[in-house]
Amino acid sequence: MRRLTLITAITLFLFLSSAFLALAQTEGLLSDLPYLRDYKSRRISSYDRTGANDDGQWSNPIKPGETRLLAEIKGAGVITHIWFTISSPDPHHLKKLVLRMYWDGEAEPSVECPVGDFFGLGLGEYFHFQSGPIMIGTNRALNCFWRMPFAKSAKITVTYETDTDLAQLTPEERKKELVRAFYYYIDYEEHTRLPQGMGYFHAQYRQQTPCDGWIDWYYNSEEKVNKKPNLKGEGNYIILEAEGRGHYVGVAHSLYQNQDDWWGEGDDMIFIDGSELPVLYGTGSEDYYGGAWGFGKSFFYPYIGCHSPEKEGYKREAKWSVYRFHLESPIAFQRSIKVTIEHGHANHRSDNYYTVAYWYQTEPHHSFPPLPEAKERIPRLINLAGKGR
Repeated sequence: MRRLTLITAITLFLFLSSAFLALAQTEGLLSDLPYLRDYKSRRISSYDRTGANDDGQWSNPIKPGETRLLAEIKGAGVITHIWFTISSPDPHHLKKLVLRMYWDGEAEPSVECPVGDFFGLGLGEYFHFQSGPIMIGTNRALNCFWRMPFAKSAKITVTYETDTDLAQLTPEERKKELVRAFYYYIDYEEHTRLPQGMGYFHAQYRQQTPCDGWIDWYYNSEEKVNKKPNLKGEGNYIILEAEGRGHYVGVAHSLYQNQDDWWGEGDDMIFIDGSELPVLYGTGSEDYYGGAWGFGKSFFYPYIGCHSPEKEGYKREAKWSVYRFHLESPIAFQRSIKVTIEHGHANHRSDNYYTVAYWYQTEPHHSFPPLPEAKERIPRLINLAGKGR
């Protein structure tokens, strides 16, 4: 009886904790609801313009190499919600479809990411999770709630990047290379003008496959690993480098292990306004992403989360997706920022890293690094020296 009472008490505590957390998360939104709004609510979607039910454009699938215009908006506004769902027989479509966004007529995009990575699915596989700005609903529903202001115009495209030559395929084979349907909502506010001081939303994809680790180690706990100093972040994986004025608001990070053992001993190091040493220096990858003592089960909260391969543990071919969103206190910079993280302590590990950094800044922004080819973005095991060779 006492054991049952204890279990009941624990269950009630967990339920109430979740309820209080949800209340705290929505309190700000609810408190603002009574205030009347001056903007006009607008939406661009994939609805069938004939009034029929071909809302995903099944009759007009996206072909390899094609760029599809999703939205082109004139005037000032703020995008508040984007929803996608995709039908494709291509198992790698989340890595091959590339999302680009352009603000105020700029020639180079402020957002350039594989669709999956933009929504936190950096290994090209669907799973459900809920964070503050990104949520994946049941049956492959991709939702984004980042606010994206623009003063003059906005353009959003998606490109199906693949080197497949349809002319060399049979009719049946061609069907397997098409994005059969692409449904979308793009909800936005139409404004007469934007308030002063608003930055432009940016999202940038990077990868390193594999990270440039050592070859002369076997265990994470070896003395030569633990005693190696790295105070200046030499050789760190770079999540973001940006110049201008703005603030960094977070990262979605996916990882494919090429080596056994725990991958998360790498410290996060953030350099601000040209600092020689990190202004923000962390204590470990799982610490930055809101866990501790490694990661156990998956967890998803507004600011922190981890999709954990619980059965595989810390083994070669284990797949991880983590995130940290600085919604509570964006990391501000006046001139520049460099966000980095070690891949193992002092960068001794050689796993595959895939990241999307999210930030706001003044325009113009620097050109992004070239996007890797589609075939290079698809996660795969790379056989290496070191632990697990």
